[in-house]
Amino acid sequence: MALHSELRSAPGSSMVASKLRRIHTTSGATYLYVVLATLGLWQLASLFVSNLFLPGPATVLAAGVELLASGELIRHVGASYGRVLAGWTIGAALAVPAGILAGRVNIIRRAVEPHLNFFRFVPPIAFLSLSLIWLGIGEASKIALIIYASLFIVFLNTVAGAQSVDEEKTRGAQCLGASRLQVLRTVVIPATIPHVVTGLRAAMGNSFMTVVAAELVAADAGVGWLIWNSRLFARTDVVFVGILTLGLMGFVADAVFRQAVRPIRYRYAIKF
Repeated sequence: MALHSELRSAPGSSMVASKLRRIHTTSGATYLYVVLATLGLWQLASLFVSNLFLPGPATVLAAGVELLASGELIRHVGASYGRVLAGWTIGAALAVPAGILAGRVNIIRRAVEPHLNFFRFVPPIAFLSLSLIWLGIGEASKIALIIYASLFIVFLNTVAGAQSVDEEKTRGAQCLGASRLQVLRTVVIPATIPHVVTGLRAAMGNSFMTVVAAELVAADAGVGWLIWNSRLFARTDVVFVGILTLGLMGFVADAVFRQAVRPIRYRYAIKF
């Protein structure tokens, strides 16, 4: 609001505002044209093959409406969202303080580096069988896999942020009489926040990929289960509904996250 009022009051503001509106409208129109062109190409390609291999947009839309009307799609979306939110939140809650501690205390960082550099290359799906044996077929095994998927990304970004703190700032704060806790609160954590936000956003994408793998086995609800189960009935249209639903879920979750951290983004000049 303040920006718009300044633009209106500044010389030539009407011309600037007009250009901004034109740019916004043009980008929105381009986005719409690209989507429509993609749907058109998809529909055209579906005319030359069987629906079993590539159902058209209209067929997929009909299947989606059918699942929505029955309430089944909402149930699967709710189950997947719940698992992602629980695993991502717990993983972040563990990784952020551990990352700050490891980034600022050398002996701790050296102790965890060998394990970190080993396990971060092992994909979550490799632990699927063990998670079922250790935690059973309930929600705990699926959430544990998502925690594993999100923890390393957030931890690595947090460590990088904690290590990037300018030592002159910490020494300056100490010279002014700040305690270690005050240095941590006023210098280290603010400098680490941009890295944490980036790690959280990246971990969210990893969490969505992991929830699909976790739902392929030992689940009776979830978008991943919907995709996997549909193959048994040769419902390729439902498979496409599941894939598009996952993309939409991730898009919405990312948009909500970006809106939630909007004040932090402006304060710390975080760009994404």
